[in-house]
Amino acid sequence: MVLGSFAAYPFPMKQMIWAAVAAFALTLGGCTKDEAEDPTPAPAGPRLILKFRFDSTQVRLGSLGQPSVVPAGHGALSPRFNKMSAHYVEFAQTALTQVGQGDVVYHAPETTMGGTTAIDHDLGINVGDGQAFVNIPLSDLNPGTYQFLRVSLAYQNYDVRFYYNNVGYMGTIASFIGYNTYIGSYLVDDSTVTVNANKLQGYWAFEVQDPPIPTPVTEGQAPGTTVVNPIQATSPIPAGSCLVTGAFASPLTITGNETQDIVITVSLSTNKSFEWTELDGDNKFEPVNGETVVDMGIRGMLPIVE
Repeated sequence: MVLGSFAAYPFPMKQMIWAAVAAFALTLGGCTKDEAEDPTPAPAGPRLILKFRFDSTQVRLGSLGQPSVVPAGHGALSPRFNKMSAHYVEFAQTALTQVGQGDVVYHAPETTMGGTTAIDHDLGINVGDGQAFVNIPLSDLNPGTYQFLRVSLAYQNYDVRFYYNNVGYMGTIASFIGYNTYIGSYLVDDSTVTVNANKLQGYWAFEVQDPPIPTPVTEGQAPGTTVVNPIQATSPIPAGSCLVTGAFASPLTITGNETQDIVITVSLSTNKSFEWTELDGDNKFEPVNGETVVDMGIRGMLPIVE
């Protein structure tokens, strides 16, 4: 599946301005410097903070939001996540709210350096478990009641166990699941891969951490990416996007008079989210034996208001 640019969606001027502010605020939030050492004061007022959680015990869902099992002929495991980045965040009022018609509070930088419009990976904000990927003024989110959250995932980096000559080893996967991504260069585990081109959804690289095989880094293209959207029937997502949709347990109401931060944990199901073609039925990822990556999609999202 291939997606056109998010730039084509309705995007009010106020949101475009705040997207730039959000990117700046995220850059500040991603620093490791102690806050006491940073001379730049944080903007006054409550904040809207979204944090990732990677949960291998969360229900494994299919693209329509129903529980899903691993297909016959596939193997699957729950990876150990290192980093994730998001490209787009939208709060949707109801199941009838179309993509772009909700309140878009974040839109990551895009570029045409690779020819067509693409996510600019070099400017992406990659964060780990429990870390914030959005930290913006709460006033960015318009007053209203929201039943759903949409988050477009762009990049994921995780560790997986694989086997060579029936001995288990660890490797790292760099996985690009956004609709289209311009990549200058990126770090898999210890090795840097230079691309300087666009890559469509499903591009990946695999680095062996303890190399038992001659080539420690390999690259490939998965044929598909599962994207969970339980309201696909009434509010479909663009083909080829990784715009994951999740429902709040209770609708989130913003009055505009809040005095405290609103913190939302975006809990992502990593339950057997890494799939490969399983050739001998042992459910062990054996790439040297010809087992190849077929799916790297997140298997569900729960937005939890803390």
